[in-house]
Amino acid sequence: MKPVVGPFAAWFCTILSAFAVVILSALALLFRSNHEAVMGSINDPEDGKAVSNTIFGAVIIYICFFLCCGSQAFLGQRNGAVQLN
Repeated sequence: MKPVVGPFAAWFCTILSAFAVVILSALALLFRSNHEAVMGSINDPEDGKAVSNTIFGAVIIYICFFLCCGSQAFLGQRNGAVQLN
């Protein structure tokens, strides 16, 4: 099976998706616990749990990106398209 994207794009997407999962998960947990840092202003949302559910939906999408791009990077490495030293 051949990779659909180039090796640089696959690795970049994989790393970016991993960071997005970590950062968005932390942000969602802050909203879920109604932490003062994200819920303390009058301009902030009132329902932290609803915001948290939306952010966790984005986390699921980024996990799918991570798996898809990671498999593309693996295929590119396995087929000899990229040499990692």
